[in-house]
Amino acid sequence: MAMGFLGFALFLFLSLDLDQGSTSSASAASSSSTSQNVEITYGTVLKLMHEKTKFRLHSHDVPYGSGSGQQSVTGFPNVDDSNSYWIVRPEPDTSAKQGDTIPSGTIIRLQHMRTRKWLHSHLHASPISGNLEVSCFGGESESDTGDYWRLIIEGSGKTWKQDQKIRLQHVDTGGYLHSHDKKYARIAGGQQEVRMEKYSNINII
Repeated sequence: MAMGFLGFALFLFLSLDLDQGSTSSASAASSSSTSQNVEITYGTVLKLMHEKTKFRLHSHDVPYGSGSGQQSVTGFPNVDDSNSYWIVRPEPDTSAKQGDTIPSGTIIRLQHMRTRKWLHSHLHASPISGNLEVSCFGGESESDTGDYWRLIIEGSGKTWKQDQKIRLQHVDTGGYLHSHDKKYARIAGGQQEVRMEKYSNINII
């Protein structure tokens, strides 16, 4: 079955950059003999990379010109871009705290590090494909259920670690985070569309 990083028919990779300041590229992380033991916890800062195209999940303070008009989310090609960092946060009003491990099935949020908005989806159409739009929304004190993503770990792993395949399912719509090689010409020239689809698979490297 073909799968993907924001949706249907692709695979995603997560490249980690931890709070402690270590910045390992995807290739360096995957070659490490200890990478399978690296726990992803609340507060971890990471990058998500689409396996097929090698573009990273990215946002910046540029609104969509259609749909919701919220802050746009795209796939970005450069490794060292500062707008591709995301912070793993818990669902509000739970007992989870920074440093806790994250079991499969947990609802999480991803906060864009630069703008502090939340990875979000809803029933607006995405600009290129017409699938469900993925945006950034809200802020430190503003978040709703459109920011909730269910972590699904593939295989035998019970908690989120590096070198695991995962899926991120949007709670409100039931869709999965996905991308493809269709690129924008205007709002983010050369960057590719991120959207929601029915099935998606992500791998952490």
